[in-house]
Amino acid sequence: MKSRPAKKPSRPARPVSARRIWAFRLTALLLPLVLLVAVELGLRLGGYGYDPHFFKTARIGGEQYYVQNEDFSLQFFPPETARSPSPLRFPAHKAPGTYRIFILGESAAMGDPEPAYGAGRYLEILLRDRYPETHFEIVNTAFTAINSHVIVPIARECARHEGDLWIVYMGNNEMVGPFGAATVFGRQAAPLPYVRLVTALRRTRLGQLATHLARDFPGGGAPAAAWGGMQMFLQNQMAPDSPRKETVYRNFQKNLDDIVRAGTGSGARVLLNTVAVNLRDCPPFASFTNQNLSADQRRQFDTRMAAGGQAAAQANLAAAAENYEQAARLDPASASAQYWWGRALLAQNDAAAARGHLQAASDEDALPFRTDSRLNALIRQQGESARGGEVIFLDAATALATNQPDGLCGQETFYEHVHFDFPGSYHLGLLWASQVAKLLPAPATNHDWLSAEQCADRLGLSDWNRVLVVDHMAGRMQVPPFSTQPNNAARLARLTDRTKALRARMDAPAAAAARANFEAQLARAPDDFYLRENFGLFLQVTGDLPGAIACWRRVQAELPQDCLSDYQLGRLLGGSGQLAEAEVNLRAAVNIRPSLTDAWIELGNVLARQERYPEALACYAVARKQRPQDARTAFRAGKIHALQNDHAGAAAAYREAIQLDPGDWEPHYELAGELDAAGQVDAACEEFGAAARLNPQNARTHFNHGVLLAKQNRFDDAEREFETTLQLEPNYAKAQEYLAQLRQLPGRAR
Repeated sequence: MKSRPAKKPSRPARPVSARRIWAFRLTALLLPLVLLVAVELGLRLGGYGYDPHFFKTARIGGEQYYVQNEDFSLQFFPPETARSPSPLRFPAHKAPGTYRIFILGESAAMGDPEPAYGAGRYLEILLRDRYPETHFEIVNTAFTAINSHVIVPIARECARHEGDLWIVYMGNNEMVGPFGAATVFGRQAAPLPYVRLVTALRRTRLGQLATHLARDFPGGGAPAAAWGGMQMFLQNQMAPDSPRKETVYRNFQKNLDDIVRAGTGSGARVLLNTVAVNLRDCPPFASFTNQNLSADQRRQFDTRMAAGGQAAAQANLAAAAENYEQAARLDPASASAQYWWGRALLAQNDAAAARGHLQAASDEDALPFRTDSRLNALIRQQGESARGGEVIFLDAATALATNQPDGLCGQETFYEHVHFDFPGSYHLGLLWASQVAKLLPAPATNHDWLSAEQCADRLGLSDWNRVLVVDHMAGRMQVPPFSTQPNNAARLARLTDRTKALRARMDAPAAAAARANFEAQLARAPDDFYLRENFGLFLQVTGDLPGAIACWRRVQAELPQDCLSDYQLGRLLGGSGQLAEAEVNLRAAVNIRPSLTDAWIELGNVLARQERYPEALACYAVARKQRPQDARTAFRAGKIHALQNDHAGAAAAYREAIQLDPGDWEPHYELAGELDAAGQVDAACEEFGAAARLNPQNARTHFNHGVLLAKQNRFDDAEREFETTLQLEPNYAKAQEYLAQLRQLPGRAR
């Protein structure tokens, strides 16, 4: 038996040096970071994601400019509801003798509904006239649906671009914009550290990828299919004492301070404004009900509100005020009770007492689309606490109200709740201009500021352009939440009366004078792209399509980054039969702004006219996804299905159009034709009858209805339809023939 060799004594383990331990630790720490950086670089090199900056550079006419970035808002909004700033451009290198003003805010500061006639534009015209030796650059960075969370990164970018003055006019969207207490765009009332972390991550391509993947997961917070305006917020009513509001106030105060610091730190002066809202003529959009009231208290409240309304209708103002006061004492947080109490007091010329109740109605609105008194107090506090003259405080809300006899802003200033009518834009622009004048040397020739009418001439604000704006606002008033406000019918009637009065002045001499004014103003300011855009619109509506096309081509050259000129050119060229070029422009428009629904519709129309039906349907499908309530696009899709002999698809699309808009006669008419061709006579007859009722002036509808009634042996009804057809179209031979045949039937001879 062999003996085992003895084991060699093992060497003692060498101790790991402290340097190597720290190298391992550092590698373990840095490896994930290196991997993340590598993924980020790979995504960037692969072209994934979007540029998160507000400004981007563009070479226009051989010069370098900064322009708006259409993708900026994707950090804050889902792609389906993303908002975009108005077109802007300013030279990358600021020329001597230039005074550069940045405007920061939301839609009211932007100038919605038409930025070309917003307060910033009036400011530009006023300053240009008073100081002709100075070149003013007004860079309006405001746009719809944003709030201070979005404005902070915009401000930090503005700080790099040599602004002389910043005008800050913001507050209307704090509760409903991104991260607000009643937002529809994601987490509500998020704490500021969370907001800053999320937005910082979304500025990276990796963060953008993670956001995209999170939205695709079940329960990932899928957004609405499309931008739906204020109607999107109807389900997000909020109690006046909601604790989420406190988070918003804290966030706003910090964001406002950061914006002001960014401005003053850049060397600019900051003009900080309180925000005016329509207190007098805008009832609350929604009034929250106090759930703690007993059933008896609720009955008393309802009784008092009804009695107040009845007394007001009978002009018994004292009784109305008394009843509304008692209702408000039962439910002090009722925005509706506060509003009508204030209105009753105002009708008794007690404006001082009315103001408090009207302000309370705005503050307690369950759909908080207006800057409330707490937000304005924070703005006032920020402005009044500033030292050194770098911050100029303007109580714009009080200044605008002071212009009114009752000391309240209403329909003379605003179209609805916060968006300025032409006079309101002029008065706010004048307030701003007066503040700017204090910062500049005295002008060489001292004269009065231009009047509102003189500014309107300089802006090219013709009656034709006014009607376009007022008609747009009338359309906006016909959908919730505006359509449910109790004074909406009267508001719509006022807008209708305005357009009637404007149209009554629209004759050939007036058109010639307006055209001459546009040409004179463009000679004065040839680089004013807003003026040229509105000249293009004027030429369109007055029938000079070649002139409009030439005008929009010039705009396209001046603003190649903007989708509007491509869209307008596509529409006009398509209407002129230049389909290939129209397609090029419309594809450019949707490439720049994929959410531009109208451009998808126009592109579908152009493709359909080229008989490229599958491509047209694809465009309509995008439009229908973006605007699912658009009945006309469903109708257009039905027509294409019919042209492809897809009669089942056509009928389905027509039925969808009818469901979306039962008052439109055309889908009923086309559906009737499809049903008739399929042998469904009774259903077809019903649809022709609906079309005839909805559009009784269409002779062919009555004729077709008559034919189907005759097939059903309803000869008396058919005879009436043929008679109506001939009243509308006396020479329609087929109707004459059918009516004669009908009257010759046994027992029907006359």
